Amino acid sequence: MSQISRRSLLKTGVAAGVLSATGLPLRAQAKRGGRLRMGLNGANTSDSWDARTHSDAFMINCCHGCVFDCLTEVGPDGQLRGELAESWEASPDAKVWTFKLRQGVTFHNGKAFGADDVLESLAMHTAEGAKSAAQPIVSAISEMKKINEHEVELTLEAGNADFPFLLSDYHIVMFPAGQVDEAIAKGIGTGLYEAVSFDPGVRFVGKRVASHYKDGSAGWFDEIEYIAINDTSARMNALMTGQVDAVNRIDFKTEPLMRANPRITIFEVTGNQHYTLPMLSNVAPFDNLDVRLALKHAVDRQELVDKILQGHGAVANDHPIGPANQYYAADLPQIEYDPDKVKFHLDKSGIGELNVDLHIANAAFNGAIDAGQLYQSSAKKLGININVVQEPDDGYWSNVWLKKPWCASYYSGRATEDWMFATAYEAGVPWNESNWDDPRFQELLYAGRKELDSDKRRVIYHEMQEILSTRGSTVIPMYANYVDAASSALAHGENIGNNFQMDGSRMAERWWFA
Repeated sequence: MSQISRRSLLKTGVAAGVLSATGLPLRAQAKRGGRLRMGLNGANTSDSWDARTHSDAFMINCCHGCVFDCLTEVGPDGQLRGELAESWEASPDAKVWTFKLRQGVTFHNGKAFGADDVLESLAMHTAEGAKSAAQPIVSAISEMKKINEHEVELTLEAGNADFPFLLSDYHIVMFPAGQVDEAIAKGIGTGLYEAVSFDPGVRFVGKRVASHYKDGSAGWFDEIEYIAINDTSARMNALMTGQVDAVNRIDFKTEPLMRANPRITIFEVTGNQHYTLPMLSNVAPFDNLDVRLALKHAVDRQELVDKILQGHGAVANDHPIGPANQYYAADLPQIEYDPDKVKFHLDKSGIGELNVDLHIANAAFNGAIDAGQLYQSSAKKLGININVVQEPDDGYWSNVWLKKPWCASYYSGRATEDWMFATAYEAGVPWNESNWDDPRFQELLYAGRKELDSDKRRVIYHEMQEILSTRGSTVIPMYANYVDAASSALAHGENIGNNFQMDGSRMAERWWFA
């Protein structure tokens, strides 16, 4: 069996042959046993098992690759492999995709997994009233057909060479057909861990499924316990005092103390995570391009990397494609802190004195409030008044993000350029956090999606990054490495995934006690 990377998939244009699924190789040191306790932020009292609504670390870790499975998975080495899909093949134009499903898989309630579950799980994302971040992915499917119990055919409105990657999205987990409401209420999936208890915004406990299709390749813990610890200091203290075995998003202020502790290991990977400050482009004064450009040139990006990330990242350029992406436009002119350009654009805007509110909470990212205050200080020197409005962490994603005209956010990035653009910049999609709608950008988005020539794709994605950098409505000042920490008693495989924090949000299945 073979694996296929994003680069090789795009290099060949389409997956004309069958792409086989593989699991992690069995390593001699991996062994079963123990209870993994993780302290995670990003929890809310409104959390549920409805994966369509998941947006932050706590539920992403609890759900995909834990209680639930997707059809495909991006492995820790960055390669695409099958999860509930065993293999797949495409038509020459990458428009019709046939997926063969893994046989012998059961949900935690005993129901056998099959084609009906796939079709109903996908349809959930485009149902009337559904507020799913994966809606752009699923809405591109024009026809879903059950060929037999273990094979489905998905026809797209237009060819998309990235399509198998998109089905690894953590929102698109598989639910049991005809039992979706019960599965959302109780947490019934096909994953390695069965839900024992779940207190939204507080705690989740799961136990290892007795017999699972990943036996021998993943899922080494007998039990897992995920504890919601949104407060950064409390989360770091929980690890240092042995109350938990791992935490996400370490506090850089206490990093030296943690590194000095022989019982703690800090693990850092470079991916495409980026911190954003989206402005609603259809709300004044952010509907004025010159106001946006003035704000872009009023932030000292290097200062944020130095003081907020403590060097664990790099300066970004107001577009969401990161250095780990294939078509990253490293040659674009860097938007810099520039008093002359700020004055020029403010004068041109006709606004006069610029006074704007920036709604922010550390729920957006570690150090977000401090970042807002640094931005406030740098902008004030150039005649821009930014009022930093500190919002509560609890409820930030439901009450502030997508609602306030200017706020803070973050994205883990995505494995492909189209996936990232379609998630947050395609016109009308649920997570378009700046209400971005630019005709040329949308034209390029659709052209790049169906283009199979890699060189032509590179030109398309380069222009899209340039448009967002020079005209976009989101300030993206920095790329942030994933920096998490764990007990030195834990071990892992050769690679740590860089598509999301905490080893691709799959520590429960990939790590073990040494």
